[in-house]
Amino acid sequence: MAEIWAGLAQALTLIMTLNKELLGIIFLSLYVSGAAVLIAAALGISIGAWIGIRDSRRLRWLEKTIYTLMGLPPVVAGLLIYLLLANHGPLGPLDLLFSPAAMIIAQTVLAVPIITGLTMVAVRDKNSEVRETAVTLGASAKMVAFTVIKEAKRPISGAVIAGFGRVIAEVGAVMMVGGNIQGHTRVMTTAIVLETRKGNFELAIGLGIVLLALAFIINSLLYTVQREGGN
Repeated sequence: MAEIWAGLAQALTLIMTLNKELLGIIFLSLYVSGAAVLIAAALGISIGAWIGIRDSRRLRWLEKTIYTLMGLPPVVAGLLIYLLLANHGPLGPLDLLFSPAAMIIAQTVLAVPIITGLTMVAVRDKNSEVRETAVTLGASAKMVAFTVIKEAKRPISGAVIAGFGRVIAEVGAVMMVGGNIQGHTRVMTTAIVLETRKGNFELAIGLGIVLLALAFIINSLLYTVQREGGN
């Protein structure tokens, strides 16, 4: 318990004094995870909606692939991105390895299957009941698809939240492609790992508390938006 209380005190001290290193780590974490979720949302919602409004019997192989990728281990994603961005890899000339851009790519790879899969299920659930009504009212194919997606906006918002929850706490992939470089690619999760290895348990616990608090605040805001949208 003493270490936990010491971690709390350390975290509060760092926050109240606006410690530059801590703020830099927090801002970089939000930048990387936020950018990754935005890209993943654009891709995942589009792909998931496209699959969701179509006959599932013809796309079973694709659905199985998406469900498999929803459980993609972060270290495997990190390995694949590393091989692509390494000097000898096909994207090596872009010189993105050990940069925030590489971390965004890795987190996007992890978030896209989750948002795609959950969006696909949400749209499919609404498809049967909404499609029949819309067709009866004389809606075109595009209008039917738009109406189905609009009716599924709340569970789709939940899919985006789930994607954010996946990447904000991710450590394996971002460490492999980011390198945990101080002031450049060090985010909260990798900083916690580093401080634990150094034996600075108080600071590691403090960073963990800050990470949990940020996740709670952002998810609460998104939850409020989701409820207001539904009302």
